[in-house]
This record gives sequence, C-alpha cells and structure tokens, in this order.
Amino acid sequence: MGIARLVLVGLAVLVVVALVVLGVLSLVGGLGSGAETAPSSAPSAAASSAAASPAPSATPERVPTVLVECLREQCPTVFLKVTGGDVLLDREMALGERFRSFDPKVDVVLADSAAVRVQVNGAVRSPGKAGERQEFTVSRD
Repeated sequence: MGIARLVLVGLAVLVVVALVVLGVLSLVGGLGSGAETAPSSAPSAAASSAAASPAPSATPERVPTVLVECLREQCPTVFLKVTGGDVLLDREMALGERFRSFDPKVDVVLADSAAVRVQVNGAVRSPGKAGERQEFTVSRD
C-alpha cells in the first residue's frame, strides 16, 4: 500500500507539471499571435479607409432611424430599446451628447422631452413641454 500511494502522488505531480507547461504554452502562443495580427490588420485598415474615402462623396450618408441629442447641461434619463430586443441606452445624457440607432424599430422614452432634440428618419420631432415625459416607437422608413 505504500508503493501505491507513492505512484499516485507521482502521477498527481506529473499532471500538475503538465498543466503548468500547457498553461505557459497557451499564454505564450496567445501573446505571440496577438502581436502578429495587429500589424497585419493595420495596413488593411489603412487600405480600406483610403479606399473608402472617395466613396462617401458618391454615396449619400445613411440616416439613422432615431437620433437623440442633449440640449441642456444635464438631460434626464433617455431610454432607447430595440422593439422586442436589446436595450440600447438607459441613462442621463450630458450637453451636446448624441446617440443614434439604425435599427428598424426602436422604442423611445424621454423623461423630459424638452431637454433633448429628437430626429426621426432625419426629420426633427417637435419637442414637448418642459418636464413632459414622452413614450413613442420609431420605425424605419
């Protein structure tokens, strides 16, 4: 029974050493591959931006489904959610801060509709009264 315990302890030590070696190899491999991909992606990004620079003049800019811009120093809570899906924004906004969404259908809740400017499919939505809460759904044209 003494030899069996020694064999088990030896196997346990061998397994621990193997796991440590495997972890080190994975770490070194992960760091090495990250350093190789960064330089190769930089030229492609530069090339794509150079190729894309003439294109915007030929193609009209994409209009967001909804754009919300804060007009005051601090705007109360603005809530935007894809209808039946993810929450896009749920927080207060600062002066000049903008948020836009290109999703096909967006639910909007404004705690103070006079504090923000809202554009729906490029058209400015009329602001509400100061302190007025508004809830509406915006659909893509």
